[in-house]
Amino acid sequence: MSVLNKKTVEDLDVRGKRVLVRCDFNVKFENGVITDDKRIVAALRTIKYLLDNGARVILCSHLGRPKGEFNPEFSLAPVAERLSEYLGFEVKMAKDVIGEDAHRLAAELKDGEAMLLENVRFEPGETKNDEELSKAFASLAELYVNDAFGSDHRAHSSTAGVASYLPSAVGYLVLKEITFIGGALENPKRPFVAILGGAKVSDKIGVIQNLLDKVDVLIVGGGMAYTFLKAQGHAIGKSLCEEDKFDVALAALKKAEEKGVKFLLPVDSRCGREYSPDTECIVAPRGDIDDGWMGLDIGPESEKLFAEAIKGAGTVVWNGPMGVSEWEKFASGTIAVATAVAESDAVSIIGGGDSAAAIKKLGFADKMSHISTGGGASLEFLEGKPLPGIEAIDNKD
Repeated sequence: MSVLNKKTVEDLDVRGKRVLVRCDFNVKFENGVITDDKRIVAALRTIKYLLDNGARVILCSHLGRPKGEFNPEFSLAPVAERLSEYLGFEVKMAKDVIGEDAHRLAAELKDGEAMLLENVRFEPGETKNDEELSKAFASLAELYVNDAFGSDHRAHSSTAGVASYLPSAVGYLVLKEITFIGGALENPKRPFVAILGGAKVSDKIGVIQNLLDKVDVLIVGGGMAYTFLKAQGHAIGKSLCEEDKFDVALAALKKAEEKGVKFLLPVDSRCGREYSPDTECIVAPRGDIDDGWMGLDIGPESEKLFAEAIKGAGTVVWNGPMGVSEWEKFASGTIAVATAVAESDAVSIIGGGDSAAAIKKLGFADKMSHISTGGGASLEFLEGKPLPGIEAIDNKD
């Protein structure tokens, strides 16, 4: 069954009902102050829809890794304050997750009101998808809405478990993710171009295998490209390389050839002597990196090659930078790819993590069709793996 067939929040009759909403409020803090509230803002559309339609909203989320015990450092209290500011009324904060205070506040909720449970990871059973904890979450509410895409690749009690015990649906944030990423994988506008970067082939091999069945062009940059290049017999100096993945790399290249997929690797590299932002930088052609040098970014000819492939795309999926993009000397390749994607007319989907950060830093966010909120989840989705938090949601009739 396609993920595009899941019930959405609009399929539920929510008026007068207690609705448990799993959000991703895993926000950045400094000295107890929220420094980035994008994840809170991202959840507002679903929350406001429920409130406007007379639901009694019980919000829940994890924050950090408190390891199954109460730790005030990971309390969601500042999130409740920020939500109160955005919603214009007090979002009451439970002192516990599924205890007396949570049940009392849930029972007192009136139509159009909201509360927030304490950090779900204060419960030791959360990350184990404990059945009793899942039932305890369900006992707080009459309906369940999953709007935490960034956590949906994990089968936890507050994501997958609770959905077994309540009528369930996805919220607008999850709906957008599965519509864009799922739509690209199931019915892309062609040509379909995928761009993969990052350090290791081992992190992305499942994605490569899955995408080779779907794309017209596969572009590989970043540190992982050097494993492919050395497997083909090219000199890569002391560039990052996983020699135990040569068989996998060559098999992927062979599969691309058999499928008629254009597989693009860098034709030149910006190289440094040391792995340092201040190292001397030279450009070396493919197969000609001397022993004392390492590739840290794609080179100018690769930028042109990749940009040309992106220009005519109907759909672009991009996950992972082209080099050590946080260092100015080795950010050019990532900037060039980001610019090419921004300037194309393609449906553009940016995986979470470093590529999303690069897009936002460059000011291109509004030029992309979709920037994923979940790095790990979007990667597993692209790999073709089922996401437990979404699989557990009820299908449309």
